[in-house]
Amino acid sequence: MRFATPRLSNKWRQRMLAAGAAALVVPMAAGLVGGAVASASPATAAQAELVRVNPSPWGDRYQRHQVFSPAMGINIQVDVLRSSAGGSGAVYLLDGLRARDDVSGWQLETNALEMFADSNVNVVLPIGGRSSFYADWYGPSSTNGQPYTYKWETFLTSELPAYLSGLGIRSTNNAIAGLSMAGSAALKIAADHKPMFTHASSFSGYLNLSAPGMASLIRLALLDEGGYNVDDMWGPPWDPAWAQHDPTVFAGNLSGVNLYISAGSGLPGQHTRLEQPIDYFNTANAMGLEVVSLLNTRAFQGRADALGLNATYSYPPTGVHAWGYWQDELTRAKAGILATIGG
Repeated sequence: MRFATPRLSNKWRQRMLAAGAAALVVPMAAGLVGGAVASASPATAAQAELVRVNPSPWGDRYQRHQVFSPAMGINIQVDVLRSSAGGSGAVYLLDGLRARDDVSGWQLETNALEMFADSNVNVVLPIGGRSSFYADWYGPSSTNGQPYTYKWETFLTSELPAYLSGLGIRSTNNAIAGLSMAGSAALKIAADHKPMFTHASSFSGYLNLSAPGMASLIRLALLDEGGYNVDDMWGPPWDPAWAQHDPTVFAGNLSGVNLYISAGSGLPGQHTRLEQPIDYFNTANAMGLEVVSLLNTRAFQGRADALGLNATYSYPPTGVHAWGYWQDELTRAKAGILATIGG
């Protein structure tokens, strides 16, 4: 099943591409983010404090865990909303490039927990992963003094499931979803770790990392967001690791996984603040980022369709790189997620 895709005139396509190119010259260095428009603000910071101070509306069902990662040698915070009636399935929600170390963007910026609260599945929110692409890196970032090596794929597919099994959360037939940076990561993890994940969702993901210019854009983004060195992640652009993490390249490994794939048009919609004063920089940045995601996603779809993958695609007529649109897409993906993993 596929959502209908609106046809845009050549005039609008040209405007979209022009906006993307203009936005990517400098702003892309601040991009590939989770929430280009809804980035840190006083309201968001205050909301983070409320998470710690106020009782959870779900009582003991909302839990905060510190899970030690032997691979990284650090504790990782993992927030879990337990299923409403003892269900053992789980939905893992991964954050974007600007992932915080205290609370998930999915909790701060969306109603994801409320959305699944009565679905009898566990919602798993790994906290952190800033600029990591949730990958196993070659070594610690050499440009910002990182004291340990990111090993997020190992954590998410081995260490965390072992811990969660002690809570009664199963390690097979689960769902994983990610936005922006984590879109490709969610697909990579699902492709390489079947049957742990039988459903994977990418919202505004970068699904064609081998496309011209993508390696340079990711390099700039990681340097901007924390001073991370992409060479310590996957090496130079000709290193095989880049292709191994490119969903368009490894698409054949997604056979048997139910997919939900979405990207907006790059045109501002209902979640883009256009009242005065308009934040032109962040709005243009979010438009450009979404155009790149759209082009990447279309390339992935061509490969996936040729392989006959079981994928549902969503290309809404409006939508930029921002949380409101990702909440909408998670809402649309929810039925397929629950049908796959049970809920």
